[in-house]
Amino acid sequence: MIELAFVVCLSAAPTSCEDKALQFSDITLMACNFGAQPQLAKWVDEHPGWQIRRWTCHPIEPGQDI
Repeated sequence: MIELAFVVCLSAAPTSCEDKALQFSDITLMACNFGAQPQLAKWVDEHPGWQIRRWTCHPIEPGQDI
C-alpha cells in the first residue's frame, strides 16, 4: 500500500496547518510520485481555502496510521 502524505495550510492563516493523507492499494511508489500532482490538485479543488505546503509518497502497511 502506498500513502500520499501532505501538509495543508489555510490560505488565510498560513501558520494553521494540518497533516493529511490519501492511501492507494493499486499503485507503485513511482506511480504515486508521478501522479501526485493531479491528486493534490483535485484535493485543493474540493477544499477551497487550503494550500498544499509539501507532500511525499511512501509505502505503508495496511492499517498503519499516518
